[in-house]
Amino acid sequence: MHKITIVLVAILSLVSCQQASKDGQKESLNASEFSKKISETQDAKIIDVRTAEEFEKGHLINALNYDWNGNNFDTEISSLDKSKPVFVYCLSGGRSGSAASKMRSDGFKEVYELEGGIIKWRAENLEETTDNKIMPVGYTMEDFQKLIQSDKLVLVDFYADWCEPCLKMKPFLEEIALEQKDKLNIIRINADDNQALLKSLNIEGLPELQLYQNNNKKWSHNGFISKEELVKQLQ
Repeated sequence: MHKITIVLVAILSLVSCQQASKDGQKESLNASEFSKKISETQDAKIIDVRTAEEFEKGHLINALNYDWNGNNFDTEISSLDKSKPVFVYCLSGGRSGSAASKMRSDGFKEVYELEGGIIKWRAENLEETTDNKIMPVGYTMEDFQKLIQSDKLVLVDFYADWCEPCLKMKPFLEEIALEQKDKLNIIRINADDNQALLKSLNIEGLPELQLYQNNNKKWSHNGFISKEELVKQLQ
């Protein structure tokens, strides 16, 4: 009797899980899906959780800037209707994922995340705007090719001021630059000021390190890396 009960409970649990999965909304959308869902939603609330500086350099049309790492995020989202869909994004998906989880735990019914962030949005050539209508120019590909021309190894560090792994890596990158100055040049490129260049180089997350030798890319790494591991790659 107990065995039959256990089996029935297991079956009911499985059916319940399948039903929940079947009826559940897809919460992480690629750029095309995100854009389509916004267009289908009346008075869609779009939340850009990047810093004000990032926001000013380009954002989705009608987006509100609620900085996830700022002091007022909880207060700002409290003004939103929790029963209506909310669309959240950042640069590459990390901050928006944290913000979306927070909002769901606070009772928001539908929170959609832009998978890969605005980097993926730009890769799809989807529309964005700025408050002053002027997009930062930054380095061109021609400029970049000149930067990596050297008899030495050239390590390019694509970073952002808000990126925590970038900030952790900066001190030891400066140490390596001094320790290996005879054979290595390190160039740091701010991602926020060089959006077009990142798109051309297919960079989809930060930090990104690229090592060049004789103008050819020898190695690349996306995400945090320790000083020890980096030094191995430079040998």
